[in-house]
Amino acid sequence: MAFRQRTLILILAATLTLGFAGDAFARAGGGFSFGSRGARTFSMPNSTPTAPRAAPMERSASPNEGIFRRASPYSQGGFFSSSFGRGLLGGFLGAGLFGLLFGNGLFGGLGGGLSILGLILQIGLLFLLFKLIMGFIRGNRPSFQSAGLSGRSSNGFGQMGASARGAFGGFGGGQSGPRQDTKLEPAEADFAMFEQRLAEIQSAFSAEDVDRLRHLATPEMASYFTEELAANAGKGVVNKISDVKFLQGDLAEAWCEQNAEFATVAIRFSLIDTMADRISGKIVSSDPQVPQQVTEVWTFMRPAGGTPADWKLSAIQQA
Repeated sequence: MAFRQRTLILILAATLTLGFAGDAFARAGGGFSFGSRGARTFSMPNSTPTAPRAAPMERSASPNEGIFRRASPYSQGGFFSSSFGRGLLGGFLGAGLFGLLFGNGLFGGLGGGLSILGLILQIGLLFLLFKLIMGFIRGNRPSFQSAGLSGRSSNGFGQMGASARGAFGGFGGGQSGPRQDTKLEPAEADFAMFEQRLAEIQSAFSAEDVDRLRHLATPEMASYFTEELAANAGKGVVNKISDVKFLQGDLAEAWCEQNAEFATVAIRFSLIDTMADRISGKIVSSDPQVPQQVTEVWTFMRPAGGTPADWKLSAIQQA
């Protein structure tokens, strides 16, 4: 019975592994979440009807400092803030507690020759304890510092004009932008470019046109695409993508940073996505007659003050 259970578990694990492997190198992005969204790389994009939720970044060139960074309670320095000082203090406290347990007083266990030193240490410890208590009473607790995040804004792109929303072939406004960065309102031409970039990037990936991908995406994203193409080549397959059709989209958020502008959009699209043998051209996975539907969250980036033609893909997140 135990052997049968182990066998079934191994078969199930192998089946799941093969299933994930079959999808891992399909379409540009391979079904993963990676790239950079400026200061918002590790914060969740706004929820939209198309993509109520986006997966966190699995890989990014942006440093992840965490959403919150806690200030150290020893950040003010001093002798007892060092590891040696804290260790020495802990040793004296341990000795004092040992003495109390055996009825010798707080530092009775140190011996008569050290009674004066024990008295000084007791006074010092009481002083430190007093400072600690007063600090908490006054609200002097460890602070929390935001890492690249700011407050929620009440004015979002869900209230933008119908002409701008409809320009992306059905792109509707998402929820309001979640921070206090400088607001960016994409124009009709920007939404049209987002839809165009979707088709162009999938086409370039299918053709394994690395130079074209470098023109359409940031250097970071182009490097990830190049790695995917190299992995396909190592497996002896090529990813063939065709009939890319935009179905629905929403603007999640758009904002300006110091030297760049960003727009994050949720996109649902269909495509024919197959894997073919690199030599024979024989289809090895997926049905070339059945379109697949995909929902992803794409972030585009351009220099501050750029034109619609300057938008480049800077991140993909799975919905």
